Order: sequence, then structure tokens, then C-alpha cells
Amino acid sequence: MAARGGLTPDVDVLVVGAGPAGLATALQASAHGATVRVVERRTEPFRPSRAMIVHPRTLEGLRPLGVAERVLARGDRAPRAELHLGSRTVSAQLSEVALADTAYPHLTMVRQMAVENALLDALRERGVEVEWGTELVDAGVLDGGALGRGARAVLRDARGGVSETTCRFVAGCDGQASTVRSLMGTGWHGGTYCEEVVLADVELDGGLAPGVLHVAAGRRGLVFVFALGEGATWRVLATRPTGAGDLPFGQPGPSVPAEEVQELLDGGGLPARVASLRWSAVVRLQHRLARSFRQGPFFLVGDAAHTHSPAAAQGMNTGILDALNLGWKLAFAARAAGDSRWPASLGPLLDSYAAERRPVAREVLALTHLVFFAEASTHPLPSLLRSTLVPLAAPALPLVLRQRLPMAAVVRLLSQQWVRYPRSPLSLDAGRGHRGPRPGDRLPDSDVVCGSERTRVHRLLASPGVHVLLERDAPPPPVAAAHPWVSVHRVDSWMGDGLLAVRPDGHVGLRTPDVADGALARWLDLVGVRSSPAA
Repeated sequence: MAARGGLTPDVDVLVVGAGPAGLATALQASAHGATVRVVERRTEPFRPSRAMIVHPRTLEGLRPLGVAERVLARGDRAPRAELHLGSRTVSAQLSEVALADTAYPHLTMVRQMAVENALLDALRERGVEVEWGTELVDAGVLDGGALGRGARAVLRDARGGVSETTCRFVAGCDGQASTVRSLMGTGWHGGTYCEEVVLADVELDGGLAPGVLHVAAGRRGLVFVFALGEGATWRVLATRPTGAGDLPFGQPGPSVPAEEVQELLDGGGLPARVASLRWSAVVRLQHRLARSFRQGPFFLVGDAAHTHSPAAAQGMNTGILDALNLGWKLAFAARAAGDSRWPASLGPLLDSYAAERRPVAREVLALTHLVFFAEASTHPLPSLLRSTLVPLAAPALPLVLRQRLPMAAVVRLLSQQWVRYPRSPLSLDAGRGHRGPRPGDRLPDSDVVCGSERTRVHRLLASPGVHVLLERDAPPPPVAAAHPWVSVHRVDSWMGDGLLAVRPDGHVGLRTPDVADGALARWLDLVGVRSSPAA
């Protein structure tokens, strides 16, 4: 159907950038009915992985898209680590922890490139191919930016050809040097670190146990040695004071000589010698936050919106969670904006992305800043802690690491299971005082009974769309009947007459104790899923 104003855009969502955040945005939007185009200035998919861990909350979000199991098949969900603390070595099994409310109670060691490949495969199955070597060079708002009119974008392909396309929305997933952010003209506030990261793929001789994550604490910073190298057996990630030169942030820079990699291993006290160096690079670091995540039809996602140190393995995971938050909203808004019968403003739906995700990004920046200070700073206090006090505490660490509850608290923090959106314009609470999760909360996983079958709540949510969970005695909600993006489940083990409506990203959107109060119809209007002829 033609959009208001007579414009039929070429595509609903133009995704700029094909890293994890861009691919996840495209997949989430496509899975919810949007037409999607993905452009990437790189000429080929492969680049050395910078992220090595996927957290439980990320896997939960990818599950409805059919990607979680593909990621797990490429990773190690029961990694073992050895902590090298001075003359002591402490072993730790990083397998399942005491997280009863998720299907993924573990850390997963997996290369960023493997995650990208899983997302690429899922996109291809939906008929979406990334346009490699295609760069966004200019963009603007169509007709003053009225809803449904969208944006125009000027693209340049690998051979230098220039073309123009129109779209309803542009998702800027193009990294720290984002062209989309530059075209938006929004602020990019923060600073640079005095430390840089060295990455290297190496073969090592010596006494490091194979297939294990090795972590060494030294006065100059931490040294990580992963059994996940892409050009060799081992990937080294270490920090050191920033050197001279003006390198781009967040991107692999000049190579590092083997003797400098060896110095980092020696500084961490690791009993290993560099037998061969296959690849290496320096990466400059910064901590910054975009002033605005949205301007009209333009949105910023992942590193284009916020960037920080690699501490606590937050970068890739936070970008994917941004994408899973935004993709379905763009899809539903595009569908509704193209229907001339749509009566309500979609402003709250589109505004909710920034309202929800920018505060999360600010908190993640604070967390990574603190952790990175402890891990890598050359300030005398953290240097003393790493080189002297931590080794003294080594004898107590095995006991601490065997305690599942403290480990669960750490994994829950890093996984961002604490994220809630109670003040979101999409969080509607018609059942104040009612038991259970509140609007804006992540819906925890738990055992339930549906019909005569015992199952898990997250298994009910394991497909795209909105999921309405009815309590045992609730009447069927006619407003949700036959809608292609609404699934209704009766949970017989939940007593009452009410319901929960769960968003495609796993957060509760609506809670009401009375199906007949019209709250579901109002909430579905709010999120733009009643514009189908069947509604």
C-alpha cells in the first residue's frame, strides 16, 4: 500500500553497517515483516574478531530469530580458565552457574566472526544479502520528515558508481566513525583512554594448558590468551600504555612486532614463548556516548551510539541488544505508517528506542570504565592491586569460584539481565499491585503448564512477534485473534483472569488483571500491530 504523501519507499529499513549490531537489526526487522537492505563499506565479511564472549541475555534475544543454537554450535559453553597470579595459578570452570531463570545459564566463548556468520546465514535464508563494498555517502529527510515519508540515501558501490534510494528508516550501525551519526549532527561526548589494546594471533611454546582461557595480572595490565585464534591457535589480547601516533579508534591499526607481544606475555608472568606471529594489531580505545540515538528517521545502534573499552565483554552484546530492541519497532512502524487507516501517532513507539537504550548505554559505560580502570590502568592503585594484592588472595580464589551464587550474580550483571524499562512509553501497567513481572521487566524463564504439557516460558516466546500470555481463567482476547504478529498462549499454572503481553525483545509491555478492560487493544495500538486487515 502506498505511504501517505504518495511516496512508496524502495525499502522499509536501510541498515548501514554489517557488524553484529547491523546484522541483528536487519534480522529482527526482517523477521517482523519489514523489507530490509544492508550496506557495508568493507569489501568482504572477514575481519579479525575483537569480541570473544556471548552472554545469556544476548542468546535469549537471538533465540526467536533461530540464531541462538547456531551461535552455541560455534562456541564453547563450558570454558575453562586459568588465572595466573604471580607465582600461583588458579583453575576455574566457567560452565553452568546458578541462573534458574534462563535457558542459557553459562558464559559462551565464541568468536565475533562466528556470531556474524550465524546472523548472515539467517539473513540469507530470508532473502537478504549484504551489499559489500557499498558505502553511505549522504542522506537526508524526505518532505520534512513526516511519518511515513522517511529518508533518502546516496550510496557508492565498490566500483565508484553512485545511486540514490529511499527508505522509511535508516539504522546507523556503522561503528565508532559512524557516517550516519555525522550526518545527524548529534554530539559524541566522552574521552580517550591512556591505554591501548594489542591483539595478536600466535603459536606459543611453553607450559600453557591447551584449549583454555588464560588470564594474567601484571603491573601494566591484564593479558588474556584465548584458544580462539583465527590465524593461529592462540589469540592474545593485552593492554599497554598508548603509544605515539594518531590511529582511528576501535579499528585494528599497525602490526605489533613479535618481541613486543612477548614483552606483554612476560609482563603477565605467562610461561610461554612466541613461536610464530601470524597477525597482530594495535587498537586505540575511547569511551563516548551519542547525545541522541534518534533524529527523525535516523537511528544509531551499537558502537555508532556508544563505545567503550573491551572490559567485561559488553561491546558486541550491548550492540546486539540495541538491535533487538530497535528492529521490531522499525518493522511495526513501517507497516503501520504505510496503512492510510492507521489512526494513532507512532511517535511513542519510535521514541521508545532512545528512551530505553540510551540510559542502558550510560550505565554500561560506567561499568566498563570502572572495570577497565581496575584491569588496565597504570595508575599506582590498580597497578598495586594487580601485581601484589591479587596474588596474595590467590589461595582463597578456588573456594570463591566454586560458589555458584556469587558467580551467578556476576554473570547476571555482565549479561544485562538487570535491564528494565519501567518508564518506557511502551510499558503499560493496568494491574498495579498484581503479582509477577512488571511492564518493562525482562520476562524471566520458568516452568509452566500449558494444556497438559509442562514447558518453559521462554519456549513459548521462541518465535518472532508479540506473545500474549493468558492466566488460567482469562477469556480469549478477540483483539489479538488472527493477527500475524500476535501469538496467544494460555498458561494453566498461572491463576487469575489477566494477561501479560510480551514484546519481541522479551520485555513485558503490558500487565492487566482483566482481559475485558481494553488495555490489550490500547497497548497493541501503541506498538503498531493492529493495522492489518485482520485486526
